[in-house]
Amino acid sequence: MCHAADMTTYQEYLEEAVVAAGIAGRYQKSRFASTLNIEMKGDKDLVTEVDKESERLIVEHLLSCFPDHDIVAEEGDYAQGGSPCRWIIDPVDGTTNYAHGFPWFCCSIGLEMSGEMVAGVIYNPVYDELFTATKGGGAYLNGKRLSVSASSPLKNSLLGTGFPYDCATDPANNFANFIAFQKKARGIRRAGAAALDLAYVAAGRLDGFWELKLKAWDVAAGVLLVREAGGTVTSFDGSSFDIFSGRIVASNGQIHEEMVSMLALVASTGAE
Repeated sequence: MCHAADMTTYQEYLEEAVVAAGIAGRYQKSRFASTLNIEMKGDKDLVTEVDKESERLIVEHLLSCFPDHDIVAEEGDYAQGGSPCRWIIDPVDGTTNYAHGFPWFCCSIGLEMSGEMVAGVIYNPVYDELFTATKGGGAYLNGKRLSVSASSPLKNSLLGTGFPYDCATDPANNFANFIAFQKKARGIRRAGAAALDLAYVAAGRLDGFWELKLKAWDVAAGVLLVREAGGTVTSFDGSSFDIFSGRIVASNGQIHEEMVSMLALVASTGAE
């Protein structure tokens, strides 16, 4: 049952999410660089049978443990029973990478309880890196405590970002933001898996990350990781972040005001 949980219960939920991520990750690794059936959800938005099977494996395990919980996931529609506990799942974040044999992808599993993220797992099976976090319990990589970087100011920082699938047709495409940050920051990386970008902010490997038009399953686990590692997560304007809002700024906290100010400056020109 889902209830007002203590730390032990958060950990129990996390442990089952870790098991589910491991099951999906092993399957993904076994199919990596094999011939895939690729379908198109949009002009550039891919889905493969590995996405669908990974989601089935994750959902099957979680519901076997917590049958009263709700599920929100990228590839399937699941009936919502009104549970205060909701698993938010991206079975393969980085599907385009996966489909091209580019070894940068992960699964992301987050648990939302009464509207608040309380447990999160991001697993990169190629590197065998398991990022985990619980509310109030810290963030970890393969069992080692994580902390965000201390890098500042922005000119000394390495950032991550991404571009929406409709960037060729919608002016809200992140191009202007990218140019502005590229001129100001030490460097920007666009690796193609937002969940891993957030995990890397938590691990201090990136100092900041921003993106727009993301879905809840892209960020649910990663937001908790960043916060539990001591970082800051807001919307573009610095206001409280909602995982369903689509616009995220995550940082080590040291460069957060600079990042928000840069986004506001670009927006004032009518671009983004």
